[in-house]
Amino acid sequence: MQQSDRPAFAQLITDVLAYYRQDASRFVLDLWWNACQGFELEQIRTAVQRHCTDPERGQFAPKVADIARVLMGTSTERAALAWGKVQEAMGAVGGWQDVVFDDPAIHAVIEDLGGWPKVCSTLLKEMSYLQHRFQEAYRAYVAAGQFEYPRRLAGARDADWEYTSRGLPAPRPVFVGDRQRALLVLQNGSASGKTQISSVGREVLAALAAPAKKETWA
Repeated sequence: MQQSDRPAFAQLITDVLAYYRQDASRFVLDLWWNACQGFELEQIRTAVQRHCTDPERGQFAPKVADIARVLMGTSTERAALAWGKVQEAMGAVGGWQDVVFDDPAIHAVIEDLGGWPKVCSTLLKEMSYLQHRFQEAYRAYVAAGQFEYPRRLAGARDADWEYTSRGLPAPRPVFVGDRQRALLVLQNGSASGKTQISSVGREVLAALAAPAKKETWA
């Protein structure tokens, strides 16, 4: 969350605790705020609603641990969706072209796994293990909130200079997912290796965390 989210966050927690006939002291609000920094406001709002409607746990006022438990489920779902996006791109794009996903965490994980061509060349019998490694690493990056990532995932093609030396433009990367969000990833990543995503400010992180539009390939 950003500092600008604090008033809305405080109101949310105050309203929830009031529903359970509990007061929200300054200490309690600070505790919640510090514990939930790694998540977005809408994620927390959804997690609170899930807790309140839970037939068993919803009978009691939520604690930070209760919301964290729900959010872990949310991060698992997000990791599964991210893997589905990667798997689709592996088949539709392949490892010979550069790709830019609309999620910087995907870039960070794939680089850790050896790069885009290596991931695309994974044998079928090893795919389930790769999926497990990807989703575990993806959840860790998302939970961290700040991490390094490359601006594009390079394919197994000729180097750019081999094109420019012949007077040809270097191949453009394929955008996977929402084009505007993918452009943010391309704009704010590093051209060589990884860079601190925190250096671009939390405004970019908030924009990338917003609900994506229908996926496109370009």
